[in-house]
Amino acid sequence: MCYYLGISHQELQMENLLVATGLALDAFAVSICTGISLEDVTRRHVFRVAFHFGLFQFGMPIIGYFLAASFRDYIMDFDHWIAFILLGIIGGKMLLESLDRKEEVSCKDRTRGLTLILLSIATSIDALAVGSAYAFLGRPIILTAMMTGLITATLSALGVTGGQRLGQKFGKFMEATGGIVLISIGLKILFKHLY
Repeated sequence: MCYYLGISHQELQMENLLVATGLALDAFAVSICTGISLEDVTRRHVFRVAFHFGLFQFGMPIIGYFLAASFRDYIMDFDHWIAFILLGIIGGKMLLESLDRKEEVSCKDRTRGLTLILLSIATSIDALAVGSAYAFLGRPIILTAMMTGLITATLSALGVTGGQRLGQKFGKFMEATGGIVLISIGLKILFKHLY
């Protein structure tokens, strides 16, 4: 069995899958709202949302990783705290937003132009921070980024397609689930390093 930084290959892959899914659920919640706003969901709508959300969720962890990698040697003694705090903040933000009972802003066609780019960036900022956390821990990012992009594209396509039927309440539930997953990963990293 192959071990990397004290955890087995299977544990690392499961953690990657959970992180990727947690990040993708945020984009899934947004894609549901996007689907709700469309009178008729076409293949073009589905492709545009899935492609952009997936591409940004793939790219942002890699960017965050390489931006943070140069600082890794200076903070090795407390890198697990940084990872825990980053993932805790991200997950907590997602969880709090999911509990917000305010009405959602009425949606327009968000599957084109600058609006789609801004949504893609907004839903992938969390992935940038996760990439930074992986750099601080010295863990590989490419596979996680690929999994995140693929899962995000798939869930986004499903979210847009079924958005009109699923409704906004289910979107909030998925966002809360994503937050809980990220907080759990942060706690696991912290406890593994401390104990």
